[in-house]
Amino acid sequence: MANRLPRRALLGATAAGLLPAPAVIGQTKSPYAGTTIRGAAFALPFHTYLRNYFPEFEEKTGIKIVFDVQAFPVYNQRMDLELSTKGSTYDVCNVTFIYTSRWIGAGWMTDLDQFTTDANATPPDWDPADFVSGAQLPMRDGKGHTYGYTIEAGAMIMAAARGDLIEKAGLKMPTTMDEFIAVCDATHNKEGVAAYTADKLHHWNWMPYLMGHGGTVIKDPPRNITPALDNDVTAMSAQWYADLMTKYGVPGLLSYTDDQAMQSQLAGRANIRTQSLTWMLPLFKAADSTVKNTVRYAMMPSGPKGLFPGVNSHAFGIPAGSRKKGAAWEFIKWALSKEMLQRIVNEHGYPSIARRSVIDSPVFKQALMLNGQDVAGLFLQTLEHGAKGGYMKYRTIPVFPQVGDKINRAIEAVATKQLDARSAMKQAQSQAIEDIKKAGFDVDPA
Repeated sequence: MANRLPRRALLGATAAGLLPAPAVIGQTKSPYAGTTIRGAAFALPFHTYLRNYFPEFEEKTGIKIVFDVQAFPVYNQRMDLELSTKGSTYDVCNVTFIYTSRWIGAGWMTDLDQFTTDANATPPDWDPADFVSGAQLPMRDGKGHTYGYTIEAGAMIMAAARGDLIEKAGLKMPTTMDEFIAVCDATHNKEGVAAYTADKLHHWNWMPYLMGHGGTVIKDPPRNITPALDNDVTAMSAQWYADLMTKYGVPGLLSYTDDQAMQSQLAGRANIRTQSLTWMLPLFKAADSTVKNTVRYAMMPSGPKGLFPGVNSHAFGIPAGSRKKGAAWEFIKWALSKEMLQRIVNEHGYPSIARRSVIDSPVFKQALMLNGQDVAGLFLQTLEHGAKGGYMKYRTIPVFPQVGDKINRAIEAVATKQLDARSAMKQAQSQAIEDIKKAGFDVDPA
């Protein structure tokens, strides 16, 4: 899922600027002084914040940065074409999570190990190992080489806007899917609050429950990208999720955007949502939140087959066609230094940092100590869990956008009773395979 943050969330997340920072980090001119580099990315809060410091980078290094920001689909389409032709237009780019397999696997990105292992290019205290492994895993190839460093780490957690309703029912934040349903049963429509809310991006929201039931999306990514949707386990899980939405959801949920889902919690009309941390912070921090005093946070609930919270990341990398790789690395090294990331936390309350040293810092912990809960700890625990077992690999195969689209349609068909779950998943499987073959990839024979 792209972390495209609604405006109210962006405003709400800036409330934790707690400590001052020095005006400029370092003053040593780079050997690339006088060079102009060009970067590109899709819109993220991180880029908005980082732009404020570009003059400092130019003063520090003598390198000028021109940075293009585009809408998510536009950026990915244009960058995919640029990278595939080994173009030299851009020197730094946003390595998009769902394209990591395609862009890195095809050799379109630069191996950054050449810089991090060179003491003349990167001082030891820059510390590549400081980036949390769960966020970095998609940025590595099969040999363990690194092609990007994380700028945004998405970690799916649970938030109950009206946690007090759960407590009044004599229950606690659910830790399993069975407990989740029990909480929904006990609290739905109490004080006019629906038990559950979500947006319509089902191929992100449903996946932890699918895997928790023992299902999977793709057979063995990236080696075998055949979809695995046409089976009894997937159908059962699809029905379970459709029932969660239709039985306990806020009215109109099936058409909700992420902003509408957030607003339903902010206004106290809906209770539980599972989503990336960035979308959960406004419940406590946003000025228009009516649930600041009642919001509770927890890990995603586990299923019979385990815990599978969604984890994703976006990174800065250097296109293989860049002719200014050294200067581009100077920019990445500066932008993702411990000092700069700490400043962005201090001054903007940015929550999606991937450096462990910053996550463990007193400022970060203080900013994410919400109603007495260590949400920073939940964030780190989720990121680290995402590195185990490689269960998020399905999301980085080149054809996942096509598969994801079919999943969205299938879940909607089940929830609206247009199709039974088994038929909907069978149809999604068939349509996804057709799209994968059209894209030129092989799948298992039927």
